Amino acid sequence: MIARIIEEQILSELKPSVVVCLFGARTTGKTTLLQSLRQKIKGKILLVHGQDLTVQEALSSQRSNVLARFVSGFDYLFVDEAQYIPNIGQNLKLLVDTLPKISTLVTGSAAFDLRNKVGEPLVGRSANFHLYPLAQAELSQIESDLDTRNNLQDRLLYGSYPQVVMASTDTAKKTQLGRIRDGYLLKDILDLDNLKDSLFIFNLLRLIAFQIGHDVSYAELATSLNSHPKTVRRYLELLEKTFVIFSVSGFSRNLRKEYTKTPRYYFWDNGIRNTLISNFNAPNLRDDIGQLWENYCVSERRKRNAYKNNFVNYFYWRTYDQKEIDSLEEQDGILKGFEMKWGKAKSKAPLDFLRSYPGSGYKVINKDTYLDFINS
Repeated sequence: MIARIIEEQILSELKPSVVVCLFGARTTGKTTLLQSLRQKIKGKILLVHGQDLTVQEALSSQRSNVLARFVSGFDYLFVDEAQYIPNIGQNLKLLVDTLPKISTLVTGSAAFDLRNKVGEPLVGRSANFHLYPLAQAELSQIESDLDTRNNLQDRLLYGSYPQVVMASTDTAKKTQLGRIRDGYLLKDILDLDNLKDSLFIFNLLRLIAFQIGHDVSYAELATSLNSHPKTVRRYLELLEKTFVIFSVSGFSRNLRKEYTKTPRYYFWDNGIRNTLISNFNAPNLRDDIGQLWENYCVSERRKRNAYKNNFVNYFYWRTYDQKEIDSLEEQDGILKGFEMKWGKAKSKAPLDFLRSYPGSGYKVINKDTYLDFINS
């Protein structure tokens, strides 16, 4: 089993009177992580699933005596897929108020739903973690530097969901990605708001997949989908909250000609992006290799910073006269620009950027430099 980086962080937070919340898309390995944690903890653990009706009845009761009976004799309560339990936040608050000796860990695949249910009632008494598809920093535990570089094409094409990484053939990887796309991701999105139109979601995601690294216009997407910009924006927000995509805003502080009107979107996993457009061709046969490379580097960097607890603001930078930087990070008041280049092409930071933000850093991320960018 591949050890997950946040495991030790979760163990350090798992203490009485604190509810640890583990969020992430389905099949990223939350249940496997629970089992691993279970092996490392001394004490009696009650592990239950949120879809179990008996569990739902007890953990939605809002009665302290019912909760006390349910966890009697246990030191830890683990609830997998807790978003299915009505009033879970209020009941967890009641649990830690009346039974302060128990330690609690809950997981959820739909952050929008679960955060609403556990967030406000547990302010100051919860610790939140996000589990992503496997990060390169985790994969590096089981492969050499040479293996990592040899596996780069696979990561660009098939991504890093655990079951995809472990699949032994390209056909098996494609099959697993299809199952994730159809059986999990779309189901989560549709379940969130009793939505019915899976074809609309699929078509919207396909449009986003073709616009990696480009500004996205809600109006243009709406026209393509015969919909309304507000509808498009709402669905994109749901797709972010279910960990399928994430958005990046434009950066502006000094220049009047800096462009910030529309966001850019990236997929958390390259494999999901490629299965949506049914394209698993090798990099040398693709006209979108620049987009694949940018999506991979940007998403892996986000995982890396999150797991290292680096608090970073993310942007892209562009001017109206088409000067741009793919990725801009702001941390502790310092700006760092990164340009993703699949080939060996050289690139210099735009002069307008350097003059407007003196002291800022700039680096080209290519196949020679990417491991330090996403891994160290």
